[in-house]
Amino acid sequence: MTDLASLTDLVRRAWAAPGPGVLLIDGPSGSGKSTLADELQASLADTGAILIRMDEIYPGWGGLDEATTILTRDVLSPWRRGEPSGHALWDWAADRQSGWRNIPAGHPLIVEGCGAASGWAGDPATVLVWVEASDDTRKRRALARDAGTFDAHWEMWDAQWRRYLARADYRARADAVIRTD
Repeated sequence: MTDLASLTDLVRRAWAAPGPGVLLIDGPSGSGKSTLADELQASLADTGAILIRMDEIYPGWGGLDEATTILTRDVLSPWRRGEPSGHALWDWAADRQSGWRNIPAGHPLIVEGCGAASGWAGDPATVLVWVEASDDTRKRRALARDAGTFDAHWEMWDAQWRRYLARADYRARADAVIRTD
């Protein structure tokens, strides 16, 4: 299942259960997660789904592990209890937290980014999509996208990413795997 219509249908079926659902889009940097999240949010616009990007949550270049904790503890746990949630916003230019994002209860969520699958709870209203591409393609895309700001951090980020992957086989849990190269 790789086309947008099939993915949208998969999410709608999962979200038909009582209460809002969550779509987690994970995979390595440069694989195409953000593009897919934008497309799915547009195709699910009638649901009122709120898009959360892990890029908003990471506390800097060394913050992948901390961001997975923040996602689960501060965003998804209260949201699953039907409570409002939120997280600090990271200002990449200033290299510090700057602001807060409130997330209202009762809306479906789309969480996109490296580490999003850490919020997987195995409930039927959670859909996990894994996006991947070859290492060469990912690196080329990511470094071109960020116009030089990622270059000095690529190796450190990739090492964090590989440690994250070693903890759990999120790809095997995915409801859909999409290859973008």
